[in-house]
Amino acid sequence: MRFHDLDLPLEIMHAISDLGFQYCTPIQAAILPKLLTGVDAAGKAQTGTGKSAVFLINILTQMLRNPIAGKRPSGTPRALILAPTRELALQIEKDARGLAKYASCKIVAVFGGIDYQKQRQQLIRDHVDILVATPGRLLDFVQQGQIHLDKVETLVIDEADRMLDMGFIPDVRRIIRKTPQKSRRVTMLFSATLTPEVMRLASQWTTNPFVVEIEPEQVAVETVDQIVYLTTFEEKFTLLVNLIFHNNLERLLIFGNRRDVTRNLLERLTRYDIRCALLSGEVKQNQRIKALEDFRSGKIRVLVATDVAARGLHVDDISHVVNYDLPLDPEAYVHRIGRTGRAGALGTSVSFADEGDSFQIPVIEEFMGQKLHCIYPPEELLKPLPAPQKVRPTKSRRRFTNSRKRPARPGKKVAGSRR
Repeated sequence: MRFHDLDLPLEIMHAISDLGFQYCTPIQAAILPKLLTGVDAAGKAQTGTGKSAVFLINILTQMLRNPIAGKRPSGTPRALILAPTRELALQIEKDARGLAKYASCKIVAVFGGIDYQKQRQQLIRDHVDILVATPGRLLDFVQQGQIHLDKVETLVIDEADRMLDMGFIPDVRRIIRKTPQKSRRVTMLFSATLTPEVMRLASQWTTNPFVVEIEPEQVAVETVDQIVYLTTFEEKFTLLVNLIFHNNLERLLIFGNRRDVTRNLLERLTRYDIRCALLSGEVKQNQRIKALEDFRSGKIRVLVATDVAARGLHVDDISHVVNYDLPLDPEAYVHRIGRTGRAGALGTSVSFADEGDSFQIPVIEEFMGQKLHCIYPPEELLKPLPAPQKVRPTKSRRRFTNSRKRPARPGKKVAGSRR
């Protein structure tokens, strides 16, 4: 299905053309025609399927077709999009700005980890059309009277399953109670899995929703070439560095299961003069944003991440994803490799299966309904690495090293000195 077939406003079609899209992804083709008629929806889809564009195109279309005349109060959004993480909120905001390029639409994102006053000024300076928010920070602004949700026309709950996992549902309930009744708003709920718990939430918050399911293997298999290297723990880092240099990889995302693993990887890769940055829960939000922007712009070639980046991270032209550790959750494997091969482009995922996590292979295969291509690494990728560069001493160490004389230890007599 072409976007041209959906009878969208010219402003949106112009933006879609600028973004280089002509044909709908499976979930877009399945749900957009129905959604544009004003019904509620519940969709099962992984990230990377184009689901953000589904609700954003619908929101923008309804706003353009039903403009509001006159001055509007500040902090009163027409559309509210709830996301479980800061990274996903930022990505939705970025996607919204791209699609609203030619529409007069005010988009604001609020989330924790960023200066509260700066976000407050954004809210009180002008009216808001689309508000993208994480639950905690949104409730703060609602309680302070900076945001009013009684005029919300469209409510989107993205990654509802993760909202459940992260314990956000009580906050989400409080937020939804501030919006108009479900009969007076359009509600869309999206989730990677439509579990009984998620479907119960959908029944509470939506009215006769149109339900669509896009299975995970459709995302992972079609556009991602998957390779699993059977290796040992000791060989993994050598394999990784040789993989980067042998293939001259310029935009690579590496996943580790734990923060200490990713920290160690970052330090070791830096010693081989590989420009990289870290994305994990312990990294401050402003540093995460800078890391993502540097990765997008090409200032760094490698992003090392925990699963905090597995959902909601959208960077164009990631050629390879490496699972330095195989994830314990098979669904996380699909989320990770979905960072490449997006929007119909081809990508490659390379996973390292050592003696500690190779037992995960059958579990992942069963979840995806297909066999993984497991091979031993070629000899050129196990070639011993040269000695890494020495870590430069800190400023204080350099001063100490460059001084002519070392200070004497307390109580020790130095030649030529008087006691």
